Amino acid sequence: MVELRKDVEFAGPIITGFTASGFKSGDRRFEQGLLISPEQVIGWEGSALDSLNLAEILSSLNLSPRPEFLLLGSGPAMLQPPAAFRREVEAAGMGLEVMDSRAAARTWGVLRAEERWIIGALLPLA
Repeated sequence: MVELRKDVEFAGPIITGFTASGFKSGDRRFEQGLLISPEQVIGWEGSALDSLNLAEILSSLNLSPRPEFLLLGSGPAMLQPPAAFRREVEAAGMGLEVMDSRAAARTWGVLRAEERWIIGALLPLA
């Protein structure tokens, strides 16, 4: 397992490491995908870019006000989501940043240290 160092203090959950297929946040392990907000972190059964559902992601995280953008971890490799999903995020008034899930996990901490009001949806690593 890989551990990530946390040098900056801020409120809310942080991704502290990786497992074979998932993530670690504090002492909790998530062997699947992960949904994360400034207020909570939950396991996510999302497994494919072509089945992304923004309404499901937003209702699972239930964040108010609406986040600035969605940080999407596309799994073990950087792949773009379907154009329809991109349009759905844009129509919701949010930005979309896509990268592989490991990079997204590391970027989460940087953006939260800047106190950005964001959410993350990270597909599994395997």
